[in-house]
Amino acid sequence: MIKFVVFICGAIVMSFEILGSRVLAPNFGSSVFVWGSLISVFLAGLSAGYYLGGRLADINPSSRKLSLIIIAPGILFLMFPLYSAPISDWIFIKDLGVRLSPLIASSVLFLIPSVFLGIVSPYTAKLMICSLHTSGKTIGTLYALSTFGSIIGTLITSFYLITLTGVNALIMGQGVLLVALAIPLYFMNLYCNIEQTGISGARSDTK
Repeated sequence: MIKFVVFICGAIVMSFEILGSRVLAPNFGSSVFVWGSLISVFLAGLSAGYYLGGRLADINPSSRKLSLIIIAPGILFLMFPLYSAPISDWIFIKDLGVRLSPLIASSVLFLIPSVFLGIVSPYTAKLMICSLHTSGKTIGTLYALSTFGSIIGTLITSFYLITLTGVNALIMGQGVLLVALAIPLYFMNLYCNIEQTGISGARSDTK
């Protein structure tokens, strides 16, 4: 279940970035400044999410808390059509320049969801690690799944989905998917305790 969650969240974050270019295009176009702003904001959000996810994972991690982490961007996605256009229009009217305007719009619209999605990988790693002897393999597998999901999300969105329906419908669909993932997680107990032998071995090596 956790591996599937990591894959889906990886797919959604890149799909959301591709769709973000369409969200900004009516007011700011699709110039290199728009793409540079989008990429920078998503990277900043993911970076912050990785850091926060690592910190949160050290404080009594549980699948219930993971479900709340996942449902937060899901709710934002479901509400996205209500606030995205007004915010984008307001920033456009302020006429802050071809560089600053798309950067601010990207930050306001996409930073917080990308932070939450970035939290998922390190948080799930803590839930999945059962032994220090295999912790590297577990972490590597989860990040590989997340990256593979991002590749699939990018290709499916740009090649197919974006031509089939509207941007807002796709983003709301992502919200529905995240909420659907979060609900069963809330009632599961997926935490794997690290083997004590692994901890003892690690401590003895540091003496």
